[in-house]
Order: sequence, then C-alpha cells, then structure tokens
Amino acid sequence: MTRVYLGIGSNTGREYHLLRGLDALSELCGELQLSPLFESDAVGVLGKRFYNMVVGVETHLNLADLNAALKAIEAACGRRESPLPGRITLDIDVLCYGDLSGVHDGIVLPRPEVTRNAFVLWPLALLAPQQRLPGAGQTFEQLWANWQGSQSLWPVAFSWRDRELTPAHLLADHQPREAL
Repeated sequence: MTRVYLGIGSNTGREYHLLRGLDALSELCGELQLSPLFESDAVGVLGKRFYNMVVGVETHLNLADLNAALKAIEAACGRRESPLPGRITLDIDVLCYGDLSGVHDGIVLPRPEVTRNAFVLWPLALLAPQQRLPGAGQTFEQLWANWQGSQSLWPVAFSWRDRELTPAHLLADHQPREAL
C-alpha cells in the first residue's frame, strides 16, 4: 500500500461535487483522511471562488491507474471541456504519491502546487503536519510556517458522512492568512 495525498477542489456546485467526489474516493480507496475545507480565490483560471481540501489515502493502485481512476471520478462528476471557461465541477490531483519525486507517468511529483498554493499547503499542514515533502526534507507544517505567498483562505464549515471536517477554532479565527 502507498500513502497518497490528493488535492480536491470545485468552484461550481461546490458542496455537491465535493461530497460526490469524496463518496467516489471512499469507494475507490476505502478510509479517507480529510483536511478542513477552505475557500479561496481562483488561481490560474478565471472563475468563481473555489472550495479546496486535501485527502489522504492508502492505495494499492500504481500511479498511472490511480490517476486514470481520478480522471474517471472527475468525469462522473461532470468535469468536461466546458463552453464556460473557469467552471470546474471537480478537480482531483495527486499531490504526493509515497516518496516519489520527479516525473512519473507524466506527472510531476510532488506536485509543484504543494509549496506554491496556500489552498494546498495549509490543508496538508493540518492533515499531516509531520509528513515530509518528498525530495525536500521539510515537513508540511514547516513549509506552511515559512510560506511567503499572497493568497487568502477562509475556513468553511463542512461535513461529510456526519463528520465535521473544519474545527470550530479555525472557524472562530477565520481571518484569511495572507503573506505580509
């Protein structure tokens, strides 16, 4: 079994598509480890704000088969080439696959967005603070503590299968984190 971290996001029918995506991921991989949910401005696409989170799973699938299964989940949740650019029903990306680093099966690992985007790094730091980023040596918690970007995030109350994913203390201190 390989430990994998996935980034999951949506800016169209956000709660509905995230819930469907989590259900499908649970069917594919079994038990899910889930970060809190965050809202952020769109990065890299023109569009509405995204809901983003990170999911940790253990899988027996190799990277190519896992990626193909994730693309099938996206498609089942309505992810297609849209006549309305910037509308994304569900996006699921492999952030880290075990200790792999470099290009594997056409996928750069760990995904560069891990250290670049707050909506990936903060959820990872909360979900797996002591996990080290493959090839870098620093933990996700250390990377988040030293992050110098300028994106804002807002924790969002969210539950899946009667599990509250966003702790009350995050919601109470819901000031967006911005670089100085």
